[in-house]
Amino acid sequence: MARANRHHIPGQVWHITHRCHKKEFLLKFSKDRRCWHSWLFEAKKRFDLKILNYVVTSNHIHLLVVDNGPDVIPKSLQLIAGRTAQEFNQRKERKGAFWEDRYHATAIEQNEHLIQCLVYIDLNMVRAGVVSHPSEWEMCGFNRVGGGVSPAVLPHHRANGSVHGGSCQNIPLLTSIPGVL
Repeated sequence: MARANRHHIPGQVWHITHRCHKKEFLLKFSKDRRCWHSWLFEAKKRFDLKILNYVVTSNHIHLLVVDNGPDVIPKSLQLIAGRTAQEFNQRKERKGAFWEDRYHATAIEQNEHLIQCLVYIDLNMVRAGVVSHPSEWEMCGFNRVGGGVSPAVLPHHRANGSVHGGSCQNIPLLTSIPGVL
C-alpha cells in the first residue's frame, strides 16, 4: 500500500511526533537527547526550519513547526532523525531501525488549538511524572522560546481569548540555544 502524501501548506503549523522503534527508550540518556537537539538546530540553520516548541523524551519527540517552504519540514526531519540514528547506532555498535516508521504530522489550527498544543508539549514530562514543572526538563522549548512559551503566550491568551490576534505570526520562534548555535 502506498504511503499518504505529505502536504506543503505555507504558514501551516504542524505538530510532529516521532517514536523510537518498538517504543524503546533509545533517547533515555541526556547525550542522546542532546544529539537530537543539536541536529534540530542544525536543521533550523540549514533549512530555516521555523520552530515554535519541542520536547525530547526518552522514547519519542514532539515538535511544533511552521511550514515555511516546500520540503523544509521533510528535509529537516530527515536530517534530524537520520543523523541521530546514525550517531546512536555507531556509538552502540548496533544496526537496525532507530525510529518507528515515519514521523506523524498533524495540522494545527491557529486558534485555541495552537495554545493547547503548545501547553501539551510543555507539560509532556510533567504528565509523565519526571518533573514537576516544564522548566525543570532541559530538552524542551519551554525555557527557550521567547523566555518560555507558557509565560509569554498564556497570560495574553487568557486575557482576551485569542492567540495574539488569531495568528501564530506573533508567537516567538525558537532562535538559538547557548552552546548549540
